[in-house]
Amino acid sequence: MRPVTDDELVSLSVRELNRHLKNSGLSKQDILKMKQRRRTLKNRGYAASCRNKRLEVKGGLEGEKIAVLSDIQRIKDENHGLQREIEEVKLRFEQLKKDAIQKGILLPPDL
Repeated sequence: MRPVTDDELVSLSVRELNRHLKNSGLSKQDILKMKQRRRTLKNRGYAASCRNKRLEVKGGLEGEKIAVLSDIQRIKDENHGLQREIEEVKLRFEQLKKDAIQKGILLPPDL
């Protein structure tokens, strides 16, 4: 019987592997080594898959972070513009109030 490659070892079902090992004529020690090798290869695959997923998630989160920071900056700029506008309106109001007082125009007391 031909030796099993690492790819075959990982892709075989447990039932197929056991059948193959039983018919291979290998010693119990060699069978245990083969099963341990399969477990090691499968664990490597799981670890690689987990690493890839983590990197994908990280990339997505970094993209979201950039978008949020951009939104924050846009809102800060908008807020600054609105504060300037408020100050201009206050100054204009004070000027109109001053002009009204100088011209003798009566203003409500709550102004």
